[in-house]
Amino acid sequence: MRVMGALTKTLYDTDFVEWAAATAELLRQGRFNEVDLEHVAEEIQDLADMRKAAVRSQMRRLLMHLIKLHIQPERAGSSWRRSIVGARDEVEDLMEGSPSLRRHLQENLEKTYRRAVKSALAETNLKSKAKQLDIPEHCPYTLDELLNADLDALWPR
Repeated sequence: MRVMGALTKTLYDTDFVEWAAATAELLRQGRFNEVDLEHVAEEIQDLADMRKAAVRSQMRRLLMHLIKLHIQPERAGSSWRRSIVGARDEVEDLMEGSPSLRRHLQENLEKTYRRAVKSALAETNLKSKAKQLDIPEHCPYTLDELLNADLDALWPR
């Protein structure tokens, strides 16, 4: 029995997919003493971290397009609106399966906003004019507004 435990530890480094399948089978069979718990715990934490990164990425996309609308309202179009709606949908989908992601977004809203500002300025090639664009230093939206407000209420402020 211990052979499988040692085998799975070796597999983790050489063939992750095979390790995952073997570990899942050990768990299904109740052979918990043979499970590579250290790596299982690491992978579970990685899954949580990936979900957090995914929800922040979608919020950054949503904010970036709102910022671009603020600094270039003349370029506002359906693609930016679609991107905002799509990001919102993705955030909602992620939070549906993990409601704690809402708290994570709230805790990271300012940091996410700052990154969105950087991305928007880089994408629009307006970084050199950032001070003249009157971009708020802090996120001008609440999380509830970003997730629930009518989009027309979020257009350039």
